[in-house]
Parts: sequence; C-alpha cells; structure tokens
Amino acid sequence: MEKIPMTRAGHAALDEELKTLKSVERPAVIRAIAEAREHGDLSENAEYHAAREKQSFIEGRIKELEGMLSLAEVIDPSKLSGAIKFGATVTLVDEDTDEEKTYQIVGEAEADIENGLLNIKSPLARALIGKDEGDSVEVKTPGGQRSYEVLSIRYA
Repeated sequence: MEKIPMTRAGHAALDEELKTLKSVERPAVIRAIAEAREHGDLSENAEYHAAREKQSFIEGRIKELEGMLSLAEVIDPSKLSGAIKFGATVTLVDEDTDEEKTYQIVGEAEADIENGLLNIKSPLARALIGKDEGDSVEVKTPGGQRSYEVLSIRYA
C-alpha cells in the first residue's frame, strides 16, 4: 500500500486522537450502552440506539486512524531545504489583491486550511511543488484562475 506522508505534529495529533478514542470515548459509550440496556425494551429505546450509533462511529474512526498511522511516513521538514516540497511553509502574495497568505504543505489527514495547513493534494499545493522564491504560480480554483507569487519558503 502507498505510504501516507505527514509531519511529526500531524502524526502526534492523530496518535493522540486514537489514544483518546480508545481510553476515554470507547469505555464511555460501552457504559452508555449498558445503562440503556437496563431500561428495558431495546426496540423503542432511543438512548440505546444513539449509543450504538456512536459506538459504530468511534470504532470506524479507530480503524481509520490505525490504518493511517500504520501507513504513515513521518517527514521532518527541518531536514529539508530548497524548492517547495512537502513540509514547506510558504508565504504567497495574491497578484490580484496583494493579500499575503502563509501555508504549510502537509498530508491529507492533517490538512486544515483555516489554520494554514494546506493539503498536498490540493490544486494550490500541486502548483507550488518545485517552485522557488520569486516564482509566479497560476492556479485554477473553484473561484476561477488565481495568480500568486512565492515570497518565501521556510522549513521549520
């Protein structure tokens, strides 16, 4: 199977979520199911059905996280340099609006555009790979064609 690239911080966050699901959420939902069972007729017991649904979600997420972590290839950006690649923190300026934005290119599982974590598979990240400071990048986005200039590249 194909390795899943991620930063050390992304790996740690997924690992922490997995530990929380296994040690806190799973036992809590098991208690909730046991409590709901004590209320009698399960066919009309909304608490029981809600707890079972939550248990199903938790077990699915545990399997998903275990799969991702088993295929994880942790990449340390501080050991990288040069043109833009996975792990780079890139500052861009929109050539139309002069708005500056900073993103770190990360794996799919840890991407969070609101916090500046850009999915490696996104159109913008794919357009940035291999570029250097001062390069101009054309990106086709859902909102139309955008042009960015690479102001700086950092590997932290």
